[in-house]
Amino acid sequence: MPYVLIINAAVSLIMGIALVLVWRRDRTQTFTRYIGIANLVQLLVPMTYWWMSLDMDALQVVGGVVLSVVAGVYTTLLIMGTAHLANRRLTYRTAVILFVAVSLVNGISVVWGGIRFGQASMGSFNTLVGVLCTYWLWKPATTHSSSERSVGPLLVMLGLIQFIFVAYEHMGAEPLAAMGALLRMTLGLVLLNAALDRSAMTTHKMRVRFERLAERSLQGILISTGSGRNIVYANPACLAIYGVQDLESLQVAAIARTIPKSERATVERLIAQTQSGEIGDSSYEAERFRLDGSRIWLRCHYFQTEWDDTPAVQVLISDETARHQSNQALVYLALHDDLTGLPNRASMIKSLSDRCTPDRINPDFVLILINLDRFKLFNEAHGPSMGDNVLKAVGQGLRAVVATEHEVMRLAGDEFALVSAAHGKGDTAVDIVSAIKQLLSQPFQVAGQEIFLDASLGIALYPNSARDAESLLRAANAAMHVAKRTPGTSYRLAEKGFERGSSNALEQEQSLRVAVENDEIYLAYQPKVDARTGRLTSFEALARWSRPDTGEISPVDFIAAAERTGLINTLGTALLRRACRQIAVWSKEFGTCVPVAVNVSPLQLLDPRFPLLVARVLDDTGVPPALLTLEITESSAVQNLAQTVTQVEQLRVMGVQVAMDDFGTGFSSLNMLRSLHLHAVKIDRGLIDPLPSPDAIAVVRAICQLADALHLHVVAEGVETTAQADAARLAGCGELQGFLYAKPLRPEHAALWMTSMADTRSSTTL
Repeated sequence: MPYVLIINAAVSLIMGIALVLVWRRDRTQTFTRYIGIANLVQLLVPMTYWWMSLDMDALQVVGGVVLSVVAGVYTTLLIMGTAHLANRRLTYRTAVILFVAVSLVNGISVVWGGIRFGQASMGSFNTLVGVLCTYWLWKPATTHSSSERSVGPLLVMLGLIQFIFVAYEHMGAEPLAAMGALLRMTLGLVLLNAALDRSAMTTHKMRVRFERLAERSLQGILISTGSGRNIVYANPACLAIYGVQDLESLQVAAIARTIPKSERATVERLIAQTQSGEIGDSSYEAERFRLDGSRIWLRCHYFQTEWDDTPAVQVLISDETARHQSNQALVYLALHDDLTGLPNRASMIKSLSDRCTPDRINPDFVLILINLDRFKLFNEAHGPSMGDNVLKAVGQGLRAVVATEHEVMRLAGDEFALVSAAHGKGDTAVDIVSAIKQLLSQPFQVAGQEIFLDASLGIALYPNSARDAESLLRAANAAMHVAKRTPGTSYRLAEKGFERGSSNALEQEQSLRVAVENDEIYLAYQPKVDARTGRLTSFEALARWSRPDTGEISPVDFIAAAERTGLINTLGTALLRRACRQIAVWSKEFGTCVPVAVNVSPLQLLDPRFPLLVARVLDDTGVPPALLTLEITESSAVQNLAQTVTQVEQLRVMGVQVAMDDFGTGFSSLNMLRSLHLHAVKIDRGLIDPLPSPDAIAVVRAICQLADALHLHVVAEGVETTAQADAARLAGCGELQGFLYAKPLRPEHAALWMTSMADTRSSTTL
């Protein structure tokens, strides 16, 4: 093969590979792919000419066919490449049609007219491609570069030089190959330059786009190199965030001043790790400072980038100051009382929870709950507006009289709380309570008036009173309620067991409901004896409750719980019915029975139908009314004297005896005793305990003389010693009751007393 053809082939190969590589590097340069492949296809042309120069008939025919196909592929690829260069798109269907048409025309030309006609056909097609490309790229509305516009004329020249072979066939293919190689090399260089121009233009567009996005972004963008020591870019939003005008003002020293000293080492390490690729990216929010010293709250996102081929860190900065301040305001509102501005209950719970963390040893502290006494009455008398002003004054006063390290809070309504600083103990509590009492001893000046207030204080010490927040709060609350029993400003220190607060009472109330439904509460019978003979005269039925998991519960506790929960009527009726059934059993068993006394709650007497209830129970059980005694308390008689008089009169008419229990402890009066027409009075054990001291005997004797004048029987309860029994008998008591004779007995044990009484009566009869 002549060297000229080899050079032509080499040029086609090199330029084809170069253009394809450009496309592989930048897939947007599609025209380089098609024209590069066209150059590679062009390799077959010089080879075909060489085969055809061997002067063999078979090679002439094959060469003609190959030239036709190569011409079709080359022309089609060239058209598609120039179309992409001109920003036009040809479909693959159009490309196939072009390939078939060009191949057929070239093939027919070669068959009919030989190689010269085939060359003329190829030259015509290539020239037309050049003209079409020139038209596309040189249109006035286009903005193609000079390199791109020169592609059309070069393609025209590549097409025209093929006519040299047509006109001067005797010159051979070598001159044509040489000129074609020169023009193809020029075209390749022009196309490479056009690709570079397009890449540069794309890069410029991307840079402009980035600059526009960055410059107009509301988010700060900062790029630094050298592990954050050199700031190479900052957009206007970043400069505005830090309060500077230019990049020079934002260099290392200035940025360092915006970061608190305690965080600088951490931030520098974070930037270094991001720049080195040790970590991908990271974000955090923190308080920072503008260069003028004002506080801002920033959210920063760090990630790795590069700047001028140097590893760098890009920081996206958002000014979250407004959002942070809004969140802080919401948190403040959630943790503070809007009336007084003091921390509220949620704040107290949080403070207690933080201090009572079980996984670490916490210093001692004091919790004091403060409740203003009778503040509801004050509100009703002066109105809620005045009440609000008083609460503000109390809050300000508490804040003023205690040390600043202590927390003062308003929980709700008329309740305040105080949590001492760490290491607060008993002496701290004493100091705080003294300050509060001193504050409340002086009048509050509110709306031109002097307002005097009292308060009840409950004090709990951590960890003495309790070891967790809830228990500590319950202990202080229970102590405060105990303090309320004392008039005036008073306080109470939580004792052991106070940490359960009201949970014991609540649990007891819940269990009491079950006990009433399941008849778990039973009656024990304590004998009353004749003061002179010691013989059994009657029983008192006493309610008892033995809880399966707890043991014996004091009647003082569960009767009070029954009254609080409204169960007392149900319970009282059940106990009354049970006592009457027991009277019926003993009457049937022994042929007789002594009276049995049943205690009646004040709430039962409030029911006007109570006498009817008693009558129905007696009728149902068949018990004579004379065998039933109802014991009422002084307090119930005094509180509802008129109704009690009516109730007692109805019971007396029925034949039921009524006695006054615990006489001498409350508001006894001669008028009350005269009005009620009672059967008996029971002297409270508080007056029997001091016997046989002379002054105690004098009191008991006076009661007995009064009772005798009113025709009342007298019973002394709580007799525990022989001396007390003798003194009570000598003072005038007719019956005695107490542990000296017997404790409250189960029915089967009480029956033994009935047996002895029956035996005594039988022997007397004989």
